[in-house]
Amino acid sequence: MTAGSEATGPTVADPEEAESQTPASLHRLLGLTDPDLEAIRRDLGRVPSEVELAVYAGMWSEARSYKSSGPYLRRLTSVAPWVVVGPGENAGVIDLGDGWLLALRIESHNHASNVDSRRGASTGVGGVLRDVAAMGARPVALLNQIRFGPLSEPESRIRLREVVEAMAGYGRDVGVPIVGGEVAFSESYFNNPLVNVMCVGILRREELVLGRAGDEGTRLVLLGSPTGPDGVGGVATLATTGARSLAASSPQIIPEGDPELASRLLEVCRELARLGLVKGLQDLGGAGLASAVTEPASRSDVGIDLDLSAVHLRAEEIDAAGVLTAETEERMLAFAEPGSVDEVLETARGRGVEASVIGKVVSSKTLRVMGGGEVVMEAPIRSLAEGAVVDHHQIGEPGWMENLWSNSIRFLRRPALGGALLDLLDDPHLASKRWIYEQYPTKPRGDVTVGPGQNHALVQIPGTSKSIAVSTDGNGRLCYLDPRRGAGRLVCEAALNVAISGARPRAVVDNLNFGSPESPDVMWQFRETVEGLAEACELLGLPVVSGNVSFHNEVDGYPIHPTPVVGVVGVADPAPDFPPGMDRAEEGMELWLLGLSHAVNLAGSSFAKIAFGHLGGRPSAADFALCRAAIETSLDLVEEGVTPVLHDISDGGLALAAAEIAIASQVGVNVTFRDWRSLFSEDPNRLLAAVAPRDVPQLTAITDRHGLPASQIGTFGGREISLESGGVRGAVNLAVASRTWRDAIGRRMEEESP
Repeated sequence: MTAGSEATGPTVADPEEAESQTPASLHRLLGLTDPDLEAIRRDLGRVPSEVELAVYAGMWSEARSYKSSGPYLRRLTSVAPWVVVGPGENAGVIDLGDGWLLALRIESHNHASNVDSRRGASTGVGGVLRDVAAMGARPVALLNQIRFGPLSEPESRIRLREVVEAMAGYGRDVGVPIVGGEVAFSESYFNNPLVNVMCVGILRREELVLGRAGDEGTRLVLLGSPTGPDGVGGVATLATTGARSLAASSPQIIPEGDPELASRLLEVCRELARLGLVKGLQDLGGAGLASAVTEPASRSDVGIDLDLSAVHLRAEEIDAAGVLTAETEERMLAFAEPGSVDEVLETARGRGVEASVIGKVVSSKTLRVMGGGEVVMEAPIRSLAEGAVVDHHQIGEPGWMENLWSNSIRFLRRPALGGALLDLLDDPHLASKRWIYEQYPTKPRGDVTVGPGQNHALVQIPGTSKSIAVSTDGNGRLCYLDPRRGAGRLVCEAALNVAISGARPRAVVDNLNFGSPESPDVMWQFRETVEGLAEACELLGLPVVSGNVSFHNEVDGYPIHPTPVVGVVGVADPAPDFPPGMDRAEEGMELWLLGLSHAVNLAGSSFAKIAFGHLGGRPSAADFALCRAAIETSLDLVEEGVTPVLHDISDGGLALAAAEIAIASQVGVNVTFRDWRSLFSEDPNRLLAAVAPRDVPQLTAITDRHGLPASQIGTFGGREISLESGGVRGAVNLAVASRTWRDAIGRRMEEESP
């Protein structure tokens, strides 16, 4: 079915008639403000029609236009010699050398997953895959960052199960492995789960396609699923309305994904890029067709004539506003020269993918939409693409920050060290995520050399000596206590995780998850987070090539902890034959701490939360000179094959990091430290290395070369994980520790839910 005269909205030829047909409050129902409406009237020179209001609502929504965050995001730098494509396109692209490129993108589907966990999670995976494919790349790996309320709550267990099953199923059906990520649990995310997904893809330089409309006369070809009413107004509504209230009133607000069709659509995009048949590709995501035609036209400084009667639809009736703003899944828009259109159509239909020629590029710099032989919309491309001009939100350091910082844990008695470690191992936030990642498709193509459960993921580029390392990290608790310091530490953590693989960190993507931008406290947290990211990336020489912002993550006025997620990619060429892993420690090896040994700050630590239910104090700031030293040390250690085990110290501190090595390697470890707080502090830029005694001189020569402190703190052997401080020792049997850590999530997931 196509969109004919019955499916069109009102024409825009008569402003007085349009005003009479447009309820005064319609713009507010669509998420537009009164100043927005006045701006639209000025841009159009008349009263907008209902169709135009719907399109402006989608285009000017918080999620699509970045109207509240944009001024701050300009602080992030995307400049580096290896950056090929920076922010503003479907995905960032960096140069890997020898004609190879890497496309990378991260997206959030928080609100959608709150309304419908299964659909929200699966369509989140589908959307980020299409973003990467739109650059001409073949997606090779997915990583997720998902957060839920405590697993003691039945609703959290249900959400976790549904999100994991949906992601696993979609990734398996589309044939792209989920190779890593992070799963966290906190009261902060109860009733407001976070679902962020990162994708990386590879391509040859000659296959690179940008989201551009091309020159006058270029044709628009819509590929993929027939457009339906599902997801109409999704971005605009979900970005401004409590997600829970939508579940009953708008059952189709979250589209249904089709991974089998997605797989064929990705193949079509790859073939079009390989054959050079298209001038541009654009994913149909937030705001649907309206955004997919407007963004490429804006980048090319041209106009678009669009014919809704040519759009292939499902059987349901759908009006013009619905066709333009529906967020039906598994759709892409191709821009092709007239002489290439037939081959584009044949390529798509040959793989069972529907395709329709729906418009052309014009020189007017206007989006003109026809339906049933009438103009149903006409608006300036610039106005639609640039988004609403927002008065600066109020911003100021929250009055409670000083009290929060002063509320630190001091003068504590030494805990029972063995018991404290066992509590850490049994916490779902820190424990093994095996229950989750065992459901994921990991090696459908056999090029994943390091998968879930390690510090990083490592993916080989077939037929080359190159590997790509990826790590994603987030910590809402840390960023709640100090968003600037917390964000800086996340960049260091992710970069160091990549370096541990032997890959040099090259680029960053970020996903910034926050409460309402109308809150001065939230906007202060946001600004401080961006400043922390900018500082860290500049000092470490890492460009930010793509990103996403998700606001309005709150329930009943209570925002989530500020939760920036940082993804870092690195390149190893040649890739190491035996990259370090946590499972290669052996009896008789020494345990070395690389980095500062006097780390006693427990602010924001898992130990403080688990042992005392405490969240307060001010976390330590990252030392970026020390971070660079740790990165260079790691790269040299891997290149020279000095240590089979390198593991960063982060959540859970040194004690948990040592225990994870012992459990993975199934060998006991004895750790001795003067100050017990150093066992549980999560201060940044510290590593643990397992090294044979004969290789210690080589290890210390490398750490000395880069000015990184190094000290032996233990030995491997026996069947216990032993912690000793000040002459007091605590130990956990290795078998008990292993069982506790591995089963912590699975045991809770087996609890009955109502």
